[in-house]
Amino acid sequence: MDPTHLTVRYFAGARAAAGRTEEVLPAGRSLDDLSAELTQRHGDRLAAVLRVASFLVNGVTCHDRRAPLPAGATIDVLPPFAGG
Repeated sequence: MDPTHLTVRYFAGARAAAGRTEEVLPAGRSLDDLSAELTQRHGDRLAAVLRVASFLVNGVTCHDRRAPLPAGATIDVLPPFAGG
């Protein structure tokens, strides 16, 4: 784990929208900041997914999108899943 970066992992529809399974970005941001940068990098299709996605930070659900993310964290982007 690199303490100066964040690893973003995409699942299901988020993976399809981003066109990749994961990427590494500099640390020092919140989920809102991260979402804005990812939207700028990957476009409106990913933006739509990010608006409804759940986020895990180091395996724990994160509800405060304005809280600073810990350096070296792994962020999982989980779009809503269908099924039963």
